[in-house]
Amino acid sequence: DDAYPDRWTKAAALLHSVVKNHALVDGNKRLGWLACAVFLEINGIDATRATDDDIVELVTAVAAGTMEVGELAERLREMIET
Repeated sequence: DDAYPDRWTKAAALLHSVVKNHALVDGNKRLGWLACAVFLEINGIDATRATDDDIVELVTAVAAGTMEVGELAERLREMIET
């Protein structure tokens, strides 16, 4: 069984992990979004549909600890599919 059942949740978990675990000294939010966007693109989802403002709001919420993986997956889907 997968810990994350669909592409949206997998992308959200990747973004959340990179942003919250500080892989870099600086640039974790940018790296987190880039990793998430590339993952979505590889899996047939056009991540370029998300606006810059939505992306900033999303990664800032993750960094602040106000958005967890489940909510993040829903928000990603809303940002990109609508």
